[in-house]
Amino acid sequence: MHCRGLTFILLISFFIFALAPFVLTQTAQNENGIHPEETYFGQASPRLVEPVDNAKRITLTGNVHRLARIEFDRGAAPLALPMDRMLLVLKRSPEQQAELQKLLDDQQDKNSPRYRQWLTPEQFGQQFGLANSDTQKITSWLQAQGFHDVRVSKGRTVIEFSGTAAQVQDALGTSIRKFVVTGKQHWANATDPTIPAALWPGVEGVFTLHNFYKKPQVHLAEEQFSAKVVPGARPQFTSSGGAHALTPADFYTIYNFNPLGSGLTKIAIVGRSNINTQDVLYFHYWMYDQATSYQVIVNGPDPGNLGGAEELEAVLDTTWAGAVAPSAWLALVVSQSTATTDGVDLSELYIIDNNLADVMSESFGSCEANFTSAEAAGVASLAQQAAAQGITYVVATGDSGSAGCDNPNTQTSATHGLSVNLLASTPYTVAVGGTIFNENGHDSTYWRSTNAQPTLESAISYIPENAWNQSCASGQSGCSKPNIWAGGGGASKFFAKPPWQAGVAGIPSDSARHVPDVSLTAASHDPYLLCIRGSCVPDANGNIFFVGVGGTSASAPTFAGIMALVGNKTLVRLGQPDYVLYRLAAAENLAQCNASGQTPPASTCVFNDVTVGNNAVPGETNYGTSGATYQTGKGYDQATGLGSVNVTNLINQWNTVTFSPTTTTFSISPATAVHGAPLNVGGNVTPNSGTGTPSGPVWLTQNGYPQGNLVGDSTADVFTLDAQGSYAGVSHVLPGGTYQVYAHYAGDGTYAGSDSSPTVQVTIQPEQTTTTFSVLTTDAGGNLVPFTRGPYGTPVDFQAHVS
Repeated sequence: MHCRGLTFILLISFFIFALAPFVLTQTAQNENGIHPEETYFGQASPRLVEPVDNAKRITLTGNVHRLARIEFDRGAAPLALPMDRMLLVLKRSPEQQAELQKLLDDQQDKNSPRYRQWLTPEQFGQQFGLANSDTQKITSWLQAQGFHDVRVSKGRTVIEFSGTAAQVQDALGTSIRKFVVTGKQHWANATDPTIPAALWPGVEGVFTLHNFYKKPQVHLAEEQFSAKVVPGARPQFTSSGGAHALTPADFYTIYNFNPLGSGLTKIAIVGRSNINTQDVLYFHYWMYDQATSYQVIVNGPDPGNLGGAEELEAVLDTTWAGAVAPSAWLALVVSQSTATTDGVDLSELYIIDNNLADVMSESFGSCEANFTSAEAAGVASLAQQAAAQGITYVVATGDSGSAGCDNPNTQTSATHGLSVNLLASTPYTVAVGGTIFNENGHDSTYWRSTNAQPTLESAISYIPENAWNQSCASGQSGCSKPNIWAGGGGASKFFAKPPWQAGVAGIPSDSARHVPDVSLTAASHDPYLLCIRGSCVPDANGNIFFVGVGGTSASAPTFAGIMALVGNKTLVRLGQPDYVLYRLAAAENLAQCNASGQTPPASTCVFNDVTVGNNAVPGETNYGTSGATYQTGKGYDQATGLGSVNVTNLINQWNTVTFSPTTTTFSISPATAVHGAPLNVGGNVTPNSGTGTPSGPVWLTQNGYPQGNLVGDSTADVFTLDAQGSYAGVSHVLPGGTYQVYAHYAGDGTYAGSDSSPTVQVTIQPEQTTTTFSVLTTDAGGNLVPFTRGPYGTPVDFQAHVS
């Protein structure tokens, strides 16, 4: 008899993870922008305790792109195809994930000693990454498979490595194949990859093994705006179609701010195309005779100027982030895409892992359905790292309305249902949507007929705003290009509602993360002016011209500039600002802040509350009716979020935000139980003074580390407060041992977080297990069947089941 090997259907190992105690470190001196302050961090314990055996493997499910389908398959990729700069996403333990979430909450809580105590990338990796011995084990395995240029990120969030399609096939157990979709060639893995089982406790998967890249969200207007250079004056521009357009001074007037001031804050733009630097420099020169301070950082090979929407996106984001915050330091980070990795992801990683800037802006996107499991985990992990480092991460929600999977450049009707841009929908990013100005036929009330000197300003005051939606049914009167252009928004299917998304009228009473958070003008109706491909360099006759652009690609970098101005005022990094944005909105008198009527919002409003319109597009169920999703309304809505902002009020009120203290109670019974047995958990959260009811989740916490997984995982040990501020439920996930447990309330848009006291001691005893063993062989059809007897040399499988 020949033993073919041991095949374990289920191998259960129970790991108890422990983090070293927190120690106080010296102030982290970060050369970039606003300095982080002193912080607490600890050491990670090793988790990869088994020897690496390539024969014992685990499949990483959910990691084939949805378009890598058999009908698009055109055969195997060349074995020598370069697969450069792949990103292996590393996995945090449940304890690390929970402690990280608590840190993010504490960093935004004025009552916490960890308030605004931002980490450096190295400190983040030390506390929330794998142990050094674990990363060494993974890198050694990668190198043993023939991969080269293996590098662990400073934050220990990913490992970068390069190789060929043949090496990927051998090491990861999946083939790379050619797919042709709508006439475009792509490379992608056809099956889920596998890795040695010993590495699985520390590995989520490969960020991407395909080149279905994210899309820029820029919208080019039909009008061009020409001007003639006149000595001693700014150029007066005119529209080819009679439209109004935004100069920086118009933006300042409409959203009420003066951008002048010292440049303390640094902004980084995510890009994957180089640009003509003259386009940015000449724009700033013609608009206010001031050269902006910016640079292009090429991360790896220079992709060059890719032209088209890629170039337009990079120029737009760089130009207008700098236009809103002209004194800020500004960098466009450019990374070349490879056959397996999007340059957008590489630029994100570079900015975050080098702690490059205080504010980071990204205008690319893809709907949640397009993301593999590892890619979604990688996006969330990088965004968490950014937040912990104090980086404000701003992302455009997209330009196809509520139908995030459809393409507004080519489609006049949506076909893929409701979805949102995953990059914007994480709880660690600020999602920026779009509005459209509604002069209601009274253009002269809001716009001058000429541009003022020397600012080129033509806007007179704030202009009423509706939800941005320029879509219409095909053939409808007045629709020359009836594409599905509208501001992205809706409910996430990946991420649960964060505690701070509460306290404002209109927020849906479900468990999903909703986007956008805020909005700014995005319509080509009144486009942003832009210089492109040397258009603002005067010709022999002194003629120049600007193009008009829109889309949430314009909203995101302008809001990034606004956040840079807030940083200039506060003199500290802000991290994830949604904690403060929603608290400010909760304090608004919404009746006075309506932005969609002919009476402007009150001068005291922080948010211009958009109450007219929707982001529904043709093809959607109930399109054209009041039931179409998503409608605007008082307070928060999924078409425009909290609305646009009065920038001066936002800056001046930022540090006024306080959260009302709370008290959390907690009970658990029985205190002694067998592992896996149900434990009844309950308690309530009440304000320390006044009336009102806290809302949001409560975590069951053990020795400082909440049990279960991140919010969003249905198996997490998280309980939700009811309308009376109480919570109750059953826990099954406490590990074995005797230790102290308590409840942690993270807070919401009004109330501060709190921990129950005193702690409660529990004892979780081992449960009984049953092990069964069987000997199997294969029948003629390749199916496993019980083996009873056979000639010498018959291959058999040994299977063990542990339950």
